[in-house]
Amino acid sequence: MSLPLPQTVKGDSAAERLRALGLTLPVLADSTYLVPHRTVGSSIHLSGQLPFKAGELLGQGVVGRDVELETAQELARHAALNALAAAVQAVGDLDRVRLVQILVFVASTPDFGLQSQVANAASELLIEVLGENGRHARTAIGVAGLPLNSPVEIQMICTAV
Repeated sequence: MSLPLPQTVKGDSAAERLRALGLTLPVLADSTYLVPHRTVGSSIHLSGQLPFKAGELLGQGVVGRDVELETAQELARHAALNALAAAVQAVGDLDRVRLVQILVFVASTPDFGLQSQVANAASELLIEVLGENGRHARTAIGVAGLPLNSPVEIQMICTAV
């Protein structure tokens, strides 16, 4: 079994670590068709998040054809940040978020094969911000296409602590 990824960003709270990274939680756009989260028992299911920033999709295309690995990793980090914003809507405070599982969908060519490396960028951000509460089970899936031709979409399940 491998050692867990160390947390290197300093701060006493998740909000302090987020600020230390130079990040802020975005305000999520409202939707007529879905809610950003739904609580079932103690589990909070978060809707899939795309890499939007200020209402603009940060990238489009297929990873391995139109989008480079490094770009896909940055998009995954931003989608994870949006998912954290949905989690905070659900539990009220970043320090109360404990991740259970993340699903990382990567629109990629059939021979790409590095979906887990795209997902690693999101996992690293979540662990840096949430510490132990950010460690999670994960699935990285290559798909033929995603909404709005986004290269990445992230869905999460979390609980409140």
